[in-house]
This record gives sequence, structure tokens and C-alpha cells, in this order.
Amino acid sequence: MAKKVLKFGGTSVGSIDRILHVAKIIKKEYAAGHKMIVIVSAMSGKTNELISHSKNISKNFNKRELDVLLASGEQVTSALLAGALIEHGVMSKSWLNFQIPILTEGEHSNARIINMNISKIDKFLSERGVAIIPGFQGISKNGDITTLGRGGSDATAVAVAKIFNADSCEIYTDVDGVFSTDPNKIPVAKKIDKISYDEMLELSSLGAKVMQPSAVQTAMMYNIPLEVRSTFTDRHGTEIFNQVNLDYTKSVTGVAYSKDEAKVTLISVQDKPGVAANIFEPLSKNQINVDMVIQNISSDQKTTDITFTIKRDDLLKTIDTIKNNKKIQYESLTHNDKVSKISIVGAGMVSTPGVTFKMFKGLAEEKINILAISTSEIKLSVIINEHDTLKAVKKLHTTFDLD
Repeated sequence: MAKKVLKFGGTSVGSIDRILHVAKIIKKEYAAGHKMIVIVSAMSGKTNELISHSKNISKNFNKRELDVLLASGEQVTSALLAGALIEHGVMSKSWLNFQIPILTEGEHSNARIINMNISKIDKFLSERGVAIIPGFQGISKNGDITTLGRGGSDATAVAVAKIFNADSCEIYTDVDGVFSTDPNKIPVAKKIDKISYDEMLELSSLGAKVMQPSAVQTAMMYNIPLEVRSTFTDRHGTEIFNQVNLDYTKSVTGVAYSKDEAKVTLISVQDKPGVAANIFEPLSKNQINVDMVIQNISSDQKTTDITFTIKRDDLLKTIDTIKNNKKIQYESLTHNDKVSKISIVGAGMVSTPGVTFKMFKGLAEEKINILAISTSEIKLSVIINEHDTLKAVKKLHTTFDLD
């Protein structure tokens, strides 16, 4: 008899019929004798609806109250699913974040789970009960409701699996598993049967929306077995496992893309020690995450051009921060918010020569211009014009035999 954590995403619980279907899946696992903690997301579309309500009140809606508002979506699902299980003859109970409690730290809308009390739920599990927990939320040391950011239910599931020492953590969604790229955009994408934590972390960080990056990172740190599978079919999903089992035979496992990027260039910055730190320290203090950084030194070696990428939503804040920065001097500032990031990921890249050449050659054949490049052992990313995104993904998917 295993102790399992099952997480159901928004599309899996998107209607009453789907919640009843999820209840049947849980009842089947219950009949097999497993102890279960179930993490649920808000019904699909509910979070966006709540955000829309807040914006109708104020464009600068109070962050504390926004967390209270958004947390209600998962709480509704928890009650509905617990009620459905009881109706199916399964002892079940919903546990809200403050009833456990789930302790978090960090700012509103971007908190992280640090601990939770296990005694009440463990006792309930020992009595053959199924515990339902709302994902995406917790409670701060001050007693305020906090949320974990978009996709935070994944983070809840992995944290619960770690703290309760679960045997497995299963992520149920509306696709059969992790695919080589977005199957909704590229129909020839294929399901990946097994993938390493490292590869999954790169794919999720680079735009693949199957799992939240911080959840993958936590699973990797504590070696928590993960499986991504479909709520709507019985087909085998994608297993996510540790680095020991890396498959080095494939050079590229998947192609990811992100269309919410922006590129900023500072032209003719004075080239001396400490300049880069003076540029990026204020951005860090303003919670602006910088991704790629490229520096080109001028021929006279006195000035340099510095290009970096950020999330598109941070562009105006970035420009204001730089213009108000009195510690740096530059000739001009340019920006482009119509770019996207295309990335290839694969454990075998480190031992396979020619991967970079094949990627660049493929993009050149499609007359796609590369604006910036970033590499790591198992990842190669480029910034391109946004209108070339799908053309680039299709070409690279074919180039690396992923169709």
C-alpha cells in the first residue's frame, strides 16, 4: 500500500462533470488500498475571472487582498471534490491552508512553502480517509493568506510529497505527458516516456507549461519521483527521474519556446570594472529577472554594448530603472518587445558534436535571424523575431528528428 500525492490541474477539474470523473479516478486508487493526498487547482478560467474582478475594482489592487481573492478558487474545488468523493462512498475531507496549516514565506503572489503540520492529515489517512488540499496557497507567519504564483499547485504537490514522505507524486493534466514541444501548435510532437529532472527543469523554465519550474527543482533536490499523466486517458504518462538515469543517446529531447520576452541594449557604455554590477543591481532590487546577457567591446576597447533579455511585462519598469540610474553612462538605449526565445534541450548535447551548427544551419535555411544566444551543458537558446517563432520550432523539431 503506497502513499501517493495526486495533483489535478485546472482543466482536469474544469466542470462538475470533470470533478465527478476525477472522483472516479481517486476511488479506483482508493480501492487499490493506497493512502492519498489530493492537491487541486482552481477550475479552469476561474483564476483569470478573479483577476479580472480585481482589475475592475483597481488597476493597483492591494496584493494582500488579491491573494485572499485568488485563493478562493482552489478552496471551491477542494470542497466540491471532497463532496463528490463522499457521494461515491469514499471518506474524504477538504483541508484549507490555515487548517493544516501550510506555512509560507516571501511576498504576496510569490511566496514559497517552508513547512506544514502533518499530524491531523496523517491521522486521517490512517483512518482510510482521502485528504483534499487546495494548491497554490499557504499562510504567512503573520496569519495572512499567501499564494505561490502561477502554476503554484505543482509546487504544493511536490512540497506535500516531500513533507509527508510520499512514495510518488502524480501530476494529472489534459495531455498524456510531457511532449517534445507544444502538441497544440506542432501536431507532430511526440510524447516523451522518460525525462530527467535536469531536462524537465530546463524545458519548464524555457516555456513548456506542463510543470512549474520551482516544483521540478524541489523534486530534483529531494529525489521525489514524478509522473505527468492525463486525467482523460489510461495511457502511460511521462516519468521524471534523477540524473543517474540520464539518456545520453539522444542529443535533443525537446524544443521549448517563450513569446513573452523583451530585449534591451545599452549602447556605448563605459568599459570599466563594476559597470555591469551597477547596471544589474538596481534591476535585481526591483524584482526584474534578467535572462541572457551579451557584451560586445568596441574596437577602441573604451566602450561596450550590453544586451540583455527580460520578461516583456517588466520592460517599462526596466527602462525606468535604467534611466533613473545615475551610476552608469551610455550613449543610447534601444529595446525590442517583439522577440521570442527558442530553446533546444537534451542530456546528450554535452557529448554530441555539431548540435550548435545544426541548430544555426536549420534557422538559416528558414532565413531566421538570431538576435542573441545563450548556452549551458544541456540547453541552447536563441532570441529571434516573434513572428518567426512557430517556423523556427517546426524546423528545429524536424532537424533533430523529433517529429
